[in-house]
Amino acid sequence: MHRSAPRLSRILACAAVPVMLVAVGCSSDSGSDGKKNAGSSSSGTASSKPSEPTVEPAKFTDLPDPCTSIGKKTIEDLVPEAKKKGGTAGGSTDLSVRGSCSWNGLDDQGVKGSQYHWMDVGFTRFDSDQALGSGAKRATEDYGKQVTKTKAVEGAKKVAAEPAAGIGDEATLVTYGLSKTDEDFVYATVVARTGNVVVTLTYNGAGYAGAKTPSSGDIVKGAQKAAKEAIAAVAKAGGSADASPAKDGTKTDAEDTKKDDADAKGDAGSEDGPKSKATPKS
Repeated sequence: MHRSAPRLSRILACAAVPVMLVAVGCSSDSGSDGKKNAGSSSSGTASSKPSEPTVEPAKFTDLPDPCTSIGKKTIEDLVPEAKKKGGTAGGSTDLSVRGSCSWNGLDDQGVKGSQYHWMDVGFTRFDSDQALGSGAKRATEDYGKQVTKTKAVEGAKKVAAEPAAGIGDEATLVTYGLSKTDEDFVYATVVARTGNVVVTLTYNGAGYAGAKTPSSGDIVKGAQKAAKEAIAAVAKAGGSADASPAKDGTKTDAEDTKKDDADAKGDAGSEDGPKSKATPKS
């Protein structure tokens, strides 16, 4: 009995040894894992974030003077007896981004009546933006919107749209008829895109005092000719941000036509046709 007590103590002590070894082993492994985890975390934090792709720069940095974007000879042919040969410039807060000009004239043909013609050209330029996309992409989106808008003109009849080849990067011709001021007007609108610029040119005509309505073929031909000149003007003037002649030209036209403003307010910039006082007697 006296010997059994010490023996029991020795057995308990030996049994405790493996437990301690296991505990030490677990502690050692845990420390190793901790170092590995810390290293992995450190390497993950040190990795650099990929940079965003750079947006393609805009092709054109300026716009032409809208009122000189179409040749004088073309204006004389398409808008005979134009009331303001230099055109009527539309309002714009920045001519390098947006601009427009219009012409209208009543060609008196005596007992044959009179032919009325109206033409308008508009330019819109889009800059490249990291958040919004490249200028060309933004212009393409606006081009589609302008085509849709033109096809949805209120009161338009026999609306037709087709691609217009050879005008800018892409172009659409929209034709339709419209009745107003008791006359039938024939319309042709060319919406075109060149690079980051959208050009919209509208040409129409009507016969007054017994004159025949202009043929759709003539109106379409005139609109396409003028649109090509407008596109060419963009390429000529839009390559430099400091191309000042376009801006100076607009200012000069405005100064030269101040004396005509009172007469122009009635119908110079309007496509609704001449006022009743301008309608010749049959």
